[in-house]
Amino acid sequence: MLSIGMFSFSLATAAYQDMQRQMSWRHATSERVGARSASQYIGPGDETITLSGIIAPPITGRARSLDTLRSMADEGRSLPLVDGAGNVYGRYIIASINETRALFFADGTPRRIEFQIALNRVDD
Repeated sequence: MLSIGMFSFSLATAAYQDMQRQMSWRHATSERVGARSASQYIGPGDETITLSGIIAPPITGRARSLDTLRSMADEGRSLPLVDGAGNVYGRYIIASINETRALFFADGTPRRIEFQIALNRVDD
């Protein structure tokens, strides 16, 4: 599917169902009298990838996978992001991890964990 650093998203770890990629480009503008504003391209802007998925510990994935990702985020390092086809997206940081636990067993273990991970691109 996709890997960031040494962590691979998969059915055994944390499979995502949705991948959203948002890119922007920067343009500086300057007001002109009697005409439209002038615009000049000044380079690429922010790039964010958001992964959303579900872990169902009895069936697929492990709750510990999110702990691993949190530990990687705590280090604050940029990591290479590569998909299963070998496409290299660049270096990303883990900006945020959101999770929702639901459908609990009697001992409090969740049957379902929904997650959303935001990755921000940084310069190579």
